[in-house]
Amino acid sequence: MDRFLEELAEALDVDSLAEKDVLADLAEWDSLGVLSVIAMVGAKYRVTLSAPDLVDVRTAGDLAKMVLAGRVL
Repeated sequence: MDRFLEELAEALDVDSLAEKDVLADLAEWDSLGVLSVIAMVGAKYRVTLSAPDLVDVRTAGDLAKMVLAGRVL
């Protein structure tokens, strides 16, 4: 989980993220940030996401759990 959070922070160009951080509260969680995350997840985790898949994702931890499980909620 920690590695994913580090990679997510890098994709969003923020210093760090914790599981409980709410993605919508980040200025970087915009259309470009979402596309960066989708690309990172596809390249590093071979999980295909689309923007609609992320609508119900609230926190960085929620996203990590979804991706590390290898599936979309």
